[in-house]
Amino acid sequence: MEIGLLSILGLGFVLGIKHAIEPDHVIAVSTIASQSKKLLRSSLAGVFWGIGHTATLFIIGIVLILMKGEIPEKWAMSLEFLVGIMLVYLGITTILSFRNIHLHKHEHNGELHKHVHSHDHIGTHEHSPQYKKVSYLKSMLIGLIHGLAGSGAMIVLTMSTVNNAWEAAVYILIFGTGTVIGMLFFTTLIGIPFVFSAKKFSLNRALTQFTGVISTVFGIYYMYNLGITEGLFKLWIQ
Repeated sequence: MEIGLLSILGLGFVLGIKHAIEPDHVIAVSTIASQSKKLLRSSLAGVFWGIGHTATLFIIGIVLILMKGEIPEKWAMSLEFLVGIMLVYLGITTILSFRNIHLHKHEHNGELHKHVHSHDHIGTHEHSPQYKKVSYLKSMLIGLIHGLAGSGAMIVLTMSTVNNAWEAAVYILIFGTGTVIGMLFFTTLIGIPFVFSAKKFSLNRALTQFTGVISTVFGIYYMYNLGITEGLFKLWIQ
């Protein structure tokens, strides 16, 4: 393999890491990481995001490169708009994740006890875990959507740096490996405050709901920027 191609692949790996930490990516995965009390689960959420993201880029990228085609601007921007909708959905569901969970305090033999109660079912009042298991399938789906949204730019980048479909396939896989490693690192960092606050209900709820608010607000801004500032809505009605 030529030195020039190795340099290009090395650059692709670095760009993959950089791509993983784009705000919409980190915010989306942070809503998943906020639901876990185990750091490993938060880290794996990032890995599965990267797998989903890479799979979409690879399949769509190779198909379009072989067909020598490209994604029309209207469709590329519409896929980006889908990311905004997803961020708002993730944000709202994260904010509401504590709606049926309450902290209950009582004294027993002179000692103060705290319990987290769930009122998910009418007529019941039961002790239940504060956290749901992190959904790796959900993380992968988020990655798939991000991959769809970024496939247009990825194709342009790939076609400008490689000479044939084989090199393109290797480049996209190396780029994808970079995104997996980058997201693994940052979801681990993101998961730390949620793990350390796992037994502090009020603090953990505040952190989780703050994450949801950030996701919702950023998603609305993301859609506004695409729809109004960049003119997607005009493209739709033309």
